[in-house]
Amino acid sequence: MVRVAALITFLACVVLSEALHEPGYCAFYEECGLNPSVGGTLIPPIVPCLNYSQARPILGDHYKKLQQVCPMLAQGEGNTFACCSIKQLNSLETSLTLSKAVLIRCPSCADNFAHLHCITTCSPNQSQIVKVTKVMNVTQLVGNPKEAVVGYQAFLTTNFADASFQSCKNVRIPATGGFAIATMCGRYGAKLCTPQRWFDFQGDSSNGLAPLDIDFQLMKEGDTTGVPEGVIPYNGRALGCNETTPSGGEACSCQDCQESCPSVPPPEPPTPPFTLLGIDGYLLISIILLCLLVLAFLTYLAACEKSKKVKDEEKGRRKKKSKDQNSNEIPQQAIHPSEVTCADKNSLAAQAFLSSLFRAWGTVMATYPLMVLLLSAVIVAVFAAGLKSIELTTDPVELWSAPNSRARQEKEFHDTHFDPFFRTNQLILTAPGREGYIYDSLLFGPQNFSGLVSKDLIIELLELQTRIQQIEFWSEDLNRTASLKDVCFAPLNPSNPSLTDCAVNSLPQYFQNSLDNINYSLKPTDSSAVVQKLHLSRHNLLFPFFHLLSSSPLSFKDITDLGMSCMADYGAPVFSFLAVGGYSNDDFTNAEAFIMTFSLNNYARSNPKFNVAMQWESEFLKIVQDYQKNPAANFTFAYMAERSLEDEINRTTAEDIPIFMISYAVIFVYIAVALGEYSSCKRILVDSKFLVGLGGILVVGCSVLSSMGFYSWIGIPSSLVILQVVPFLVLAVGADNIFIFVLEYQRDVRRPGEKREEQIGRVLGNVAPSMLLCSLSESVCFFLGALSTMPAVKSFALYAALAVLMDFVLQMTAFVALMSLDARRQDSNRCELLCCVKVGKERSNKPNEGFLLPFMRKFYAPVLLHRFTRVIVMLVFIIMLCGSLYLMFNVTVGLDQELAMPKGSYMLDYFQYLYKYFEVGAPVYFVTKKGFNFTSVEGMNAVCSSVGCDQFSLAQKIQYATNYPERSYLGIPANSWVDDFIDWLNPGSKCCRLYTLGPNAGNFCPANQCKTLYMKEDFINTYSVACLNSCISLRTQVHASRFMAYHTPLTNSQEFTAALLMARELADNITKGMRKIPGTSPDFEVFPYTVTNVFYEQYLTIVPEGLFSISLCLLPTFVVCCLLLGLDLRSGLLNLLTIIMIVVDTVGVMTLWGIDYNAVALINLVTAVGISVEFVSHMTRSFALSIKPTHVERAKEATANMGSAVFAGVAMTNLPGILVLAFAKAQLIQIFFFRLNLVITLLGMAHGLIFLPVLLSYFGM
Repeated sequence: MVRVAALITFLACVVLSEALHEPGYCAFYEECGLNPSVGGTLIPPIVPCLNYSQARPILGDHYKKLQQVCPMLAQGEGNTFACCSIKQLNSLETSLTLSKAVLIRCPSCADNFAHLHCITTCSPNQSQIVKVTKVMNVTQLVGNPKEAVVGYQAFLTTNFADASFQSCKNVRIPATGGFAIATMCGRYGAKLCTPQRWFDFQGDSSNGLAPLDIDFQLMKEGDTTGVPEGVIPYNGRALGCNETTPSGGEACSCQDCQESCPSVPPPEPPTPPFTLLGIDGYLLISIILLCLLVLAFLTYLAACEKSKKVKDEEKGRRKKKSKDQNSNEIPQQAIHPSEVTCADKNSLAAQAFLSSLFRAWGTVMATYPLMVLLLSAVIVAVFAAGLKSIELTTDPVELWSAPNSRARQEKEFHDTHFDPFFRTNQLILTAPGREGYIYDSLLFGPQNFSGLVSKDLIIELLELQTRIQQIEFWSEDLNRTASLKDVCFAPLNPSNPSLTDCAVNSLPQYFQNSLDNINYSLKPTDSSAVVQKLHLSRHNLLFPFFHLLSSSPLSFKDITDLGMSCMADYGAPVFSFLAVGGYSNDDFTNAEAFIMTFSLNNYARSNPKFNVAMQWESEFLKIVQDYQKNPAANFTFAYMAERSLEDEINRTTAEDIPIFMISYAVIFVYIAVALGEYSSCKRILVDSKFLVGLGGILVVGCSVLSSMGFYSWIGIPSSLVILQVVPFLVLAVGADNIFIFVLEYQRDVRRPGEKREEQIGRVLGNVAPSMLLCSLSESVCFFLGALSTMPAVKSFALYAALAVLMDFVLQMTAFVALMSLDARRQDSNRCELLCCVKVGKERSNKPNEGFLLPFMRKFYAPVLLHRFTRVIVMLVFIIMLCGSLYLMFNVTVGLDQELAMPKGSYMLDYFQYLYKYFEVGAPVYFVTKKGFNFTSVEGMNAVCSSVGCDQFSLAQKIQYATNYPERSYLGIPANSWVDDFIDWLNPGSKCCRLYTLGPNAGNFCPANQCKTLYMKEDFINTYSVACLNSCISLRTQVHASRFMAYHTPLTNSQEFTAALLMARELADNITKGMRKIPGTSPDFEVFPYTVTNVFYEQYLTIVPEGLFSISLCLLPTFVVCCLLLGLDLRSGLLNLLTIIMIVVDTVGVMTLWGIDYNAVALINLVTAVGISVEFVSHMTRSFALSIKPTHVERAKEATANMGSAVFAGVAMTNLPGILVLAFAKAQLIQIFFFRLNLVITLLGMAHGLIFLPVLLSYFGM
């Protein structure tokens, strides 16, 4: 038997070696049967019979079939000869159809591909092109065994081969955004594919398509080395991709053929920095403004000196006239009547009117303290009862994105027509410290591999993935045990998924999550074997196979003897950028990180499955956290669940509550101690103001509770920002008013015959107008701030406005009553906490000025308002203003999401890994709304990117944008369901068409049976169900569709904002082009949607939004000040100017201290206006009502009397509480509450107690 086989082999070799290569002769003809050496192919591997004979004439149906399959060989019926039967043509057509499914987008490429195989199969001069190298006895389909060709050499010139390859190398697969050549070049992928490797793959019988082995010999023209005698390498003309085909096919589109691309100008470069005369424009403007202000001030000083000399001379003359007949001086008035202006008279009249009202009010409140306290408590209780229905907003979307904002409307539209973006649960794993290595591949040569790409690590990764996939838990919502399949995103089987249907993207998916597949190995056989068996190697199969899979993720069968698929077990490809990270230039083998992603359906919060998804994510976090603690784990990794952001923010808030409590306690202790008189050691317990301080804190707390309760009654939700900021704000306002009132009472002496209640009323009449001025300014300021469109700012402004107003009302009622009770106790010499205990020492009837007032009167005010000090102060603050203006234009706008996390949070590690290792950014969908005419050819051409499509279609414009990723922030072009649909319609592509409904359900549906189908109702019954769920929303017409691209990696809020802006510009450009298509609605629109848009849209408008909000807050500070000071415009303007300077300087210091400008900062800046009113308005009013003869003396009086109360009541109340916040864990609190509030308080104190007195001394009334 062995001898017989050897004899047959010898004879076959003799026959093959003696075969002739002559024109007009065939090397093989007709089908012989199935190739016994090939199995598991997509189509039957039918091989031809060895048959050296003349080419046959082609007539009748045979000729028609040749015209259909190989039109380049048709020379007219009767003049055409070929070496293939009609059966061979049918088999060739079937084989070409599968390849054309990915090449048909480019007709010239598909034509060249067919040209190649038609020449080798059917050419009448076949024997001059091919050399049979291997034959086998096979059983014919009908008949006896016969010699069949199972291998041959094909000789082609490099001109033809290169031209064919060039026409196909850029053809894309719209569904993936990748290149078709990647699926047709085997292990090399698109990047390493060459003409020779492309042809080698086509001739490899292990690729699942080729029925036999073809060894393509590419010969340079004129080179005959190794060419058998009589063989002439085929040198036909291959079409360029920008050429039309002889059968009428159009030139390939720009997306598939660079030569077809129109001349598209590059996008405009980003706006250059603002410059003047070659230097920073803002710096130059600030310097010029500084020079002008300094010059104006110095000029004003000179004018004042001259005016002062004139006035001194006038006073001298007046003094000479003011003598009687005996030359004795007549006493002069401190202020001459001519110096009293109308504004002065109005201010005094307004003060007298308001004082009389508040005096009467205060007397009544002090007379009936218990009744007042009872009524106040009832009113507060009624308001606070609304807290039972309080709604706390924690959803970031609801907090920072207005319901009517463009991003929210776009999100609502997208989520209504498509499923919301799925929930992401992800791990990014690295193995630091593992050395890389070089693998000497038989095919690729020496290849660098990172230490991460090793068999033991991939198996460990698979084990972790399996543990997570097998999570099970009891669900109260489902009343049964739930698992991943209950909530997972299963794109190919959404109705009834199994675990293998769940979308899990990871490297083990290249091996279908099979340990057996990972452990496979092969013995080296011949040159086609890809893997060597390395018995002791820990890497084994992974070296070449990893390269193959990452280069060609769409392969359903690799070209090795293993025959494994590269597709994930849930039926979709796993692209390299979703499985590995930390590589450069598509060098996947040097990846530094594995990426594992579990995608869950994003259910609405009202859906019971939302809770199930949250539970699954909790179990997911437990497993990965336990794994991280395992000392045997070889990975260092970061992780996150969709719920992680909200969880960490809530955890931080809970952990920082003690910090806020300590802060309030420190403030309370300070107020209680600072309000005491301490004139005698024996009277410490009598003169202390512990209960008054506690009462003041309670008043603040009751005002906050009343505000929150009232808005809860009417359905306006609260937020954590309100809980953290509003109490501080109201405490600053309330403490200031408390100090002003209490200190004024302590400095006052009861007049003879005056009752205690009358004294309290009189004191209240003196200070209440000032308290009204500040409280009313702040309240109106915040009410106007509620006009902001940003929900968090709006709700904060509403809560703060009512809280400030309620604080003033309770101070005028409950706190006055508390003061009356405390004064009664103090007059009775009773101890504060031990009311039954009396002390023998009587209270002194002298005013108690304490320490601060004398200090400021004797030392601080004289030094501050010294002639030279005033000039220095003005110059310093002018420099500060101009410097801050420059810095303000350089403040960073945005809020990086990691700042919302506490220090030490696992999410900080995740963000660090994300920015370091991810190679693409978030997906971005270009969504079309209803109103576009998809049913017309013009409409489809305006969207698609295939042959015949508009060169400036939707898909093409996105493609052009990806050519400039640094400007457009688009890294991967959009896939297009319209292109898939066009491929489905193309009769030349017979893949993937099945009836889904009707009597033919499950059967093949040829497109040529629906020639007018396009986008009509039949489309619903025939096109891909998966695409219907994810690409388009239609009923009887397309109501919405989307095209998915990918951003480049975005690492900070500035890049996210810029990406949003550029995507909108691109979408607007696309909209304008598509509206020109006949039948398109004028309100048709294309918009970009990314899941992060709702968070970053605010930064497109937050600068004008902030200017608007702060301007609205500044307006009432001017108006109310003018009105309550009797239309004193100058005082109102100086008051306004100082507050503006505080805000500007605050933004300048934000730039220096690295505090970004965002919605949280805007809330604090609005708060800064309110706190600045406390620092400024009391001083301005005190100065305006002073009756001292000169500006400087009036400024000294205001600084000593009111400045001491402001310093004790605002600055020293805020600072201790703010300093405590430095110990908070949350970075947001440290940056935007500690740093920013510290800056606001210090700048407010500096401007209110240093700059404003000097300013008033120069420019006051």
